[in-house]
Formats: sequence, C-alpha cells, structure tokens
Amino acid sequence: MNASGAFAGLLLGVGLVLLLAHRTARRPTLDRRLAPYLRPRRTSSSLLAPATPLVGVARLAAPFLADAARLVGRLGSPAEELRRRLVRAGRAETVEQFRLGQVAWGAAGLAGGLALALLLGATRGGAPAALAALVLVVGLLAVLARDRLLTHEVRRRESRLLAELPTVAELLALAVGAGEGAAGALERVAAATRGSLSDELRATLADARAGAPLTAALDRLADRTGLPALRRFAEGVAVAVERGTPLADVLRAQAQDVRAEGRRALMEAGGKREIAQMVPVVALILPVTVLFAVFPSVVVLRVGL
Repeated sequence: MNASGAFAGLLLGVGLVLLLAHRTARRPTLDRRLAPYLRPRRTSSSLLAPATPLVGVARLAAPFLADAARLVGRLGSPAEELRRRLVRAGRAETVEQFRLGQVAWGAAGLAGGLALALLLGATRGGAPAALAALVLVVGLLAVLARDRLLTHEVRRRESRLLAELPTVAELLALAVGAGEGAAGALERVAAATRGSLSDELRATLADARAGAPLTAALDRLADRTGLPALRRFAEGVAVAVERGTPLADVLRAQAQDVRAEGRRALMEAGGKREIAQMVPVVALILPVTVLFAVFPSVVVLRVGL
C-alpha cells in the first residue's frame, strides 16, 4: 500500500470512530425534547441583534459541542465531584464550561496526533489502524491532561490557604483583642490582606450580609475549601461566637496548631525524600571521588611499567 492510500485509510478510520462516538453520545434527553415547548418568549426582536458569521457557526457547532462535552463527561470524573474541585480551585466557571474546555483540549490533541501520525506515515510508514489509534490516544491524553491540571490547581491553592491561615488567624486575634467583634474582625482582616484565604473570607462576609448567620457562613467556608485545618478554624470561631468563649485565645491556638502541622508535614516530606536525596550522592559524587582516588595510582603504575 502506498503512502497516499495509508493516509486515506487513516483519515477514514478516524472519521468513522468519531462518527460512532458522536452517534453514541448524542441521545436526546427529556430536557432537550421539552425545550422547544418551554422556551421563553423573546423580549426584544431578533432583528436588532448583530448578525455575524461567527454567530451562525456557533449555532451550528453548539449541538456537536454539547454531545462532545457529554462524551467527555462520561470518560472523566462525575459532575458533582468536578463541581467541588472547581470550587476548591477557586474557579468561577461551571461544569459545562470546563467540559467545553476539555473538548477544546481534546480537539487540539487530535489535531496534534493527526499531524504526528501523518509525519510517521510519510517517513517510516505504518499500519493505518495503528496510526488511527495513535491519534485517538493523543486526543484522550489531552482531555485527561486538562483534568490533571485542575487537580494541580486545587493542590496549589490548598497549599496557599494553609500557608496564609496562621497569619490571618493571628491578625484576627489582634483585631478581637482590640475590641472588635467576630464579624468586624473578619471584615477588617479581609480588607487589609490579599490572597486566597482573604478571598474566602470576603465570600463568607458576603454570605453573612445576605442574611445567613455567621456560623452558617463559616460552615460554608469549611465546605468550600475542604481542608481539615480550615474546618477546625471555622468550627472554633463558630463555637466561640455561639458560646461566648474568648475568641482571641481560640484563634491563637488555631494558628499554633496550623504551624505545628506544617512543621510535621515538612518533616514527613523530608523523611520520604531521604532516599531520593541519596541518588545524586551515589550516582554522581561517589563515582567522581573513586575516580580521583584511583586515577593517580593507575598513572603511577603505568609510568612504573
């Protein structure tokens, strides 16, 4: 089989696989069947909207993008878990928007895999089935890479929250010791600081201003972050507000506990990486030391001979 025939077979195989995936994922749900009958009336004329070619292209591509997003949702993590991870990462996008982002990453991966397959087919040849599998694997890896990147974002934000918690707790203790109430201290610290934890405090104060009790707003803070240290912090503040215990002492104790936990985690990480730290010593420093010790003796023996 010549190169053109292999390329044509590759493109045909990829197209058939995508068509089968599209037909499998595109199943009309009850919401889609009832949507034409429950669509709200337009309050303005559609003639006033600017008519651009991109609007038409977006309308034509919307069903295919929705089907691709549902297919990616079946391959990836569940929607509820993804929603919690987006909240923990501090991102304002919805699950549907994240799925569309995964579809875009998958399309870019398919394009890159197709280019790689064509390059391999032109230079080294190969079976069309293997090249088509390569294209699909690269696209799937791109989709999974987007999900993995979100996991890294969650971990980085949680590290920032834990690093900021002791300082914020001590500032709250100073504000409470100066005569501020719990809500006033939170408002003062949130206005004076910047960071991920300050953003969470501002969201908590927004919930309290909207009518929720401060204890309920603190519980929502603990649910959003999902960190045990922040949960203990929120529960300690809530208990101090409800029972009237000294809030400054509670906050200082929380700060000390978080710092002690950080030192303990650092010691555990150092113990786990002790073996990895021996790799450069054994692989680099020790051979060079042995070489410097043996080389003069070898030279002396050669000269003596």
